[in-house]
Amino acid sequence: MILFNQETKTFHLKTSKTSYLMKVLETGHLLHLYWGRPLKSENLDYTVRRKDWFSFVANTDNIDAFHLESKEQEYPGYGSTDLRSPAIELEFADGTSATDFRYVDYKIVDGKPALEGLPATYVEADKEAQTLIITLTDKVKNVDVELSFTVFEEYNAIARSVKVINKSADDVKIQRVLSANVDFKDSKFEMIQLSGSWARERHIIRTPLRIGGQCVESRRGASSHAQNPFMALVRKDATETNGDVYAMSLVYSGNFLANTEVDMYSKARMQIGINPFDFTWLLKAGEEFQAPEAVLVYSNEGLTGMSHTYQNLYGKRLMRGVWRDKARPVLINNWEATYFDFNETKIKEIAKQASEFGIELFVLDDGWFGERNNDDRSLGDWFVNENKIRGGLKKLVDEINGMGMKFGLWFEPEMVCPVSELYEKHPDWCIHIPGRTRSEARMQLILDLSRDDVCDYIIETLSKVLSSASISYVKWDMNRNMTEIGSAKLPPERQRELPHRYMLGLYRIMEELTTAFP
Repeated sequence: MILFNQETKTFHLKTSKTSYLMKVLETGHLLHLYWGRPLKSENLDYTVRRKDWFSFVANTDNIDAFHLESKEQEYPGYGSTDLRSPAIELEFADGTSATDFRYVDYKIVDGKPALEGLPATYVEADKEAQTLIITLTDKVKNVDVELSFTVFEEYNAIARSVKVINKSADDVKIQRVLSANVDFKDSKFEMIQLSGSWARERHIIRTPLRIGGQCVESRRGASSHAQNPFMALVRKDATETNGDVYAMSLVYSGNFLANTEVDMYSKARMQIGINPFDFTWLLKAGEEFQAPEAVLVYSNEGLTGMSHTYQNLYGKRLMRGVWRDKARPVLINNWEATYFDFNETKIKEIAKQASEFGIELFVLDDGWFGERNNDDRSLGDWFVNENKIRGGLKKLVDEINGMGMKFGLWFEPEMVCPVSELYEKHPDWCIHIPGRTRSEARMQLILDLSRDDVCDYIIETLSKVLSSASISYVKWDMNRNMTEIGSAKLPPERQRELPHRYMLGLYRIMEELTTAFP
């Protein structure tokens, strides 16, 4: 439920177990008032100081003792009178970066609008959620920011996203656009992050907050094994089953930043979004930029209450498709049994024994395509190697289906080997910088999914394979991160857009394939 008190200019976002409040000041600044246990009152004006006593802090609007830097803000900008870590930073045509976003209006809609080109939580009926959209504007530069808050009342979560709209006649460069920001009145928290490495992902690391910035981030082109796009602030006495937990999770696969800054007055600012590192987005006149979605969860039932909330919401309203609510089939995969050394006879022998044990799905792993007899060649050549699979893929699939098993297939569509037909025809289709070494990992390079022609190729070739036989399952692998980040197709002023454009391309490929082959 979303309530707006016209008299106090207060927004109250209410889930079954959480209240989240914001207030519009007379100056037009949007303040964050509260996030936590459910409140009956909507008037928290008493928490907003009329005057501040801070040293070396600029007066906002030159109003004596009115300091934006001391206020808890909802979406702070850069370069005005708040010198803490901003949620948004823009560069204008005149080279300056100071912004001053003020409240314009709001609207409340039932349900939840989709985010164009990005994965996001959703509703199956409009009654499941309400969405508040607040518009802020920088009147000097004629740029709007739309803050979107979807309240899942029964799922006890708030999904947030941000859209930047350039209404001016000039180009604007986005240097930083985070998806969520929450300012706290204190910093008596410990920070939880989920970090690790390959085969040991998501270790729970819990450390006390300190003055200054502490962050979790990825600059690898993907969120990666190393860091998860998640951060939680927990009270020091919080346990698995008791205590206050404030969590942010970013629904995004690329470079991210989850940051908490403790200022000189021991107040914490918590943020999450696309990593500003090596990121710029050129926003032409009239264009919009949609940032990914962040999902906020508060729990007063400790870490278990928080994690159960995410599991419930993501399992029912982020995951999609016919398998969302079904038990997955028990599968066998030939990889460790054969590696690249197999033919259709060996595969059928494994499948026959598996079927006798009641295994329901056989997955043919790496090595079925091109000239792929080891891992130094043929990624990108998605056609059947009939020297290994005599009679073709359909014949093999039909025979395994005849054993009472479904059939699945391995791909690594984002990659290309320098030794491949694809690379020989299109050496400029990989991510690279002219004149620099094309560093290989696992003897492969990354295809440039910021390019429509590359995405079209992947969709076309994978669709041809998936249409050729009764394939029920895809194992989608991704085995390296980005280096020498550059695109032969993007102009110089857009090169730093590549990692995000890559993700948009990847999401487009997955959307089209899963729609065609549910």
